[in-house]
Order: sequence, then C-alpha cells, then structure tokens
Amino acid sequence: MSGYDEQTYDKPFDLKVWARLLPFLKKYKWRLTFICLAMCVTALIDILLPIYQKQAISQFILPKTTDGLLDYALVYLGIILAEALTIVVFARLAMASEMMIGKDIRSALFKRLQELSFSYYNVTPVGYILARAMNDVSKIASQMSWGLVDIFWSLFYVVGVFVAMLVIDFTMGILLFVLVPFIAVATVYFQKRILSANREVRRQNSRMTGAYNEGISGARTAKTLGVEDKNSDSFEQITGRMYGYSVRAAILNAVFVPVVVFCSSLAVALVLYYGGNLTLSGVMDFATFSLFITYAVSIFEPIQQLARIAADFISLQASIERVTDLLEKEPDIADSPEVIEKYGDSFHPKKENWEPIKGDIEFDHVTFRYPDGTENVLEDFCLKVPAGTTVAIVGETGAGKSTIVNLACRFFEPTSGRILIDGRDYRERSMLWLHSNLGYVLQNPHLFSGSVKDNIRYGSPNATDEQVEAAARLVSADRAVARLDRGYDSDVGEGGDRLSTGEKQLVSFARAVLSSPPIFVLDEATSSIDTETEQLIQQAITKLLFGRTSFVVAHRLSTIRHADVILVVDDGKIAERGTHEELMAKHGIYCELYTRQFMEELESKSWE
Repeated sequence: MSGYDEQTYDKPFDLKVWARLLPFLKKYKWRLTFICLAMCVTALIDILLPIYQKQAISQFILPKTTDGLLDYALVYLGIILAEALTIVVFARLAMASEMMIGKDIRSALFKRLQELSFSYYNVTPVGYILARAMNDVSKIASQMSWGLVDIFWSLFYVVGVFVAMLVIDFTMGILLFVLVPFIAVATVYFQKRILSANREVRRQNSRMTGAYNEGISGARTAKTLGVEDKNSDSFEQITGRMYGYSVRAAILNAVFVPVVVFCSSLAVALVLYYGGNLTLSGVMDFATFSLFITYAVSIFEPIQQLARIAADFISLQASIERVTDLLEKEPDIADSPEVIEKYGDSFHPKKENWEPIKGDIEFDHVTFRYPDGTENVLEDFCLKVPAGTTVAIVGETGAGKSTIVNLACRFFEPTSGRILIDGRDYRERSMLWLHSNLGYVLQNPHLFSGSVKDNIRYGSPNATDEQVEAAARLVSADRAVARLDRGYDSDVGEGGDRLSTGEKQLVSFARAVLSSPPIFVLDEATSSIDTETEQLIQQAITKLLFGRTSFVVAHRLSTIRHADVILVVDDGKIAERGTHEELMAKHGIYCELYTRQFMEELESKSWE
C-alpha cells in the first residue's frame, strides 16, 4: 500500500478559506440569491401561520361560531399553496445549483491536473486525487446549495419568531431569547474540535480511497504473489483508523446537537410554566398562550437545524482546503507570461506564431535533480544532437537514461544549464509547441477507454480511417488488430486491459507514427514485444526515423546497432559515445554490456 502522506490541515475556522470558493459561486449569484429569497418567503409564511391560527381560536373556537369560516379557510388554503409553490421552486433551483457547482469545480480541477508537471504525479497517488475530485467536491456542492437553503430558512425563521414574540409579549420573548447565548457558547466550544476531527476523517478517507485504487489496479499482481492476506491486513488498519476518527467526530456531533436540543426543550418548559400561570390568572388569553406554545415548539427544529448546519459547515472547511489547494497548486514547469503572450497556453494556443521545428537539440552544461530528490541525477551534462540524428542511450538501471529524454521533452527542466532546440533555449517557446512536435512511445504504454481506432487517432483527431490503418500497417499493428473480434472498432477496455502488453505497445507505436512528428522518443519501447514482432517493427522504425531527430532508450542492445551515435550513460555522465562498431572496438562498458546480453540471449535460446 502507498506510504504517501498528504498535507496536514490544521487552520481554525477561517472565512478566508471560504472566500476561495467565491469564483465558483459568483456565476450563480442570482440563482443562489433567488433561492435565499424563496426561503425567506417560506420562513415568513411559517412565522405568520401561527398568528393566523391565533385569530382562528379568537374568532371561531372561543366564541363557538362558524361565521366567516369559509372565507378564512380559503385564505388559509391559498397561503399553504403559495408556500408549496415556493418550496417546489427553490428545491428545483437548489438541485440544479448543486449539479452545476459540482460540475464547474470538477472541470476546474481536471484542467489544473492537465497543467501540473510530471513531478506532481511522481509523488501523488491517484486515489488521493480522486478523493478530492469526487468526495470533497460532492460535499462542497451539496452544502453550498442545500446548506444555504437551510441556513436562510432557519435564521429568518428564528429571528422572525423572536421579533413576533417580543412584539406580542415582551417578557415571554425575553425568556426564550436568554437561551441563545448558551447555544452560541456551545457552538464556539465544539467548532474547533469538530473541525479537527473531520479533517482527520477526510485524511483517512483519502488513504482508504488510495488503498482501494491500488488494491484494484494491482489485483493481478497481488494474486500472482499470493499476498491477499497482507493487503487485507493493511487495508483493515486503514479502515480501523477511519472508523476511530469517524466515531470521534460522530461523538462530538452527538454531544453538540443534544446541547442545542436541551436548550430548546428548556424554552418550551419555560413557556408552559410562565405562560400557563399567566393564562390561568387571566393576564394572557388562551389564543396568545397557544401562539407562544406553537412558537416555542416550532423554534426547536430550526435551532437544532442551525446547530447541525454549523457542525457540517465547520467540517466542510477541511474539504474546501483540500480542493482549493489543488486548484491553486502551481505546476513546477510553466511557460513565462511573455511566452504565453506570444505562443498561447495549452488550452488557447496561438499556432500562427509557432516556428517550424528542425530538430537540433543541445544540452548545454545541464545539471538536474528531481524536485523531491537530494542528489543530482545529471551533472554538467553536455550533448549536441544535429537534426535527423538517431541517438541511442544505454546504461545500467538508474544511470539517467530516461532522465535525459524527459529533459529533452521538457517533462522536467534543468536545475542549472540550458537545453537548446534549433539554437534557442526551449523555455523561450511554449511547452505545447514542443510537445506537439514529439512522438513518445513508453515502455508501459497507456491506452484510453474506447476502440483501437480511437486510441491510434488520439493525438491526431482529424486523421481518416485510411490514415489510421496505414499507420497500423507500418508498425505491424494490423496483424494484432486482425485477431480482434471487431478489428479497429474493438474496445480496448480500461487502460487497454483487453489487449496484451505487446498489442498495447503496437497500438501506441501506431499512434506515434500517425502524428508524424519531427522528434521521436522511444523509451525501451520494444522491450514488451516478442522477438519476431520486434524485427518487423525495427524495419519500420529504420524507415520511420530516417531524417528525424530521435532518442532511443534501449534495453535490447541488438536493436540499436544502426544508430548514428550511441551514448553509454554511467552515473549521470556520458562514459562512452560512438557508433556500434567504434564502441565494440574500445572494449569498454558498451562492449561488456553487449557481450553479456548476447551470451544471455544465446543461453535462453539453448533452453528453448
């Protein structure tokens, strides 16, 4: 299971945190305002109904007459229908607001995730991102819609009832009003504890989501290693912590709400005692006493609801912090304002200003250290790659092979030094300009849900079916496609799970070929393909890379014999460079690696 530990949030209740949501709420300010007004109208009707009922007692029940009862009943029915209509309107608006606010926040999150650099995904598990995008956003959208509804109705009703009681009988109103400070003190006392507990619940929920994600995506590996019991024990520990913190948060809420309930019940008792004595002594009429009883009983629900909403909103701050922190996270690699002004950004490119790329690449005294690392992976690295050159990079695991190509592709940037493309520092041009001119084939390719055709066409959406099929034939992917039930229309499944690793690799090759970029990067791209298929692809690659700048990170050294230059990387530096024949003649590191691998291949064939 992942050992990743997310940022700890321990701020007290802070309105500045909530203000970070305003950009998403401003868009719907009139809708939310109308919802609040509708709730105020509903609350006003709820306040006036007991007064109207008081009149019924005074005019019909006490005098024991029905004169004018029909008109009274029709007016009462009209008020009830008006309230019902108001409730229908605000309920529809609140539901729509919840969906739209959630959609906008998730869209903003998805856009931000597209902008973040490789380094962010190196240290952040998918499960933690999903917990923010799904669970936290749902909670925020719900509270911003329905929470506002409940707050405005409850506040308007409580204040309105107190005003009405003070006007009708000042002493009785004061009796109920003195209990409000006790509720306020209880809220202040519990808010910090509830917020802290719910932050911990959210953190544990992220860990649980991450564990679920790893457990599902790594299920096949777990089964082949027979570690189901270990994974189960690890997940049990995570859910145990989640349970413990959830119980603590529930207990705090369970204590907070009853305190408010007790205060409200005490209010009813005071009205019954004091108002009952006034009524028995003839100071207060029965209709007024009935009105106060109705108010004292009905005010119990909105005060309790306000207490519940206060607890919910206190706990919501943790979700807001987590989501807005991700929204405001800046990528480690970004274009400068001057570059964006000229070339545009990833979502609004100004392609008319893009210069054509030739493919000259130069590493000028480059030193690089990963953002989360402590040691340099490359130090004072220099390399010139003329346009159209095929550069093969070999070396032991961890020597810095992939780092070189990732820097060339600007997935990372040098800690010091420069990387020049066509004679200019590539930071003087947009990342999208460079990435649009790259063809990158990974060792472990990723396919998107959809058909084989959709995946080949993914980087070139305007390509015709004929062009897609031609690209597939060029890398022999058509043979794999022919074995599928629906050919190019076959669904590859989530992440390409319905295809073998070799078939996925062939599709990714076809995808890169279709875009026909001036720069190619093959990062151990043939290591997952059988020898026969590899030979076919090698013939295609030789034709494909002709005249293009290309970097080939190779595991099988036999596949790079015809490269223009071979770099042997050792401990972040170029230990040897030259053609295959030149390096073999030196009898150095490359010769040793090649000979060892050649002997291993001979031995494996002898066992077949």
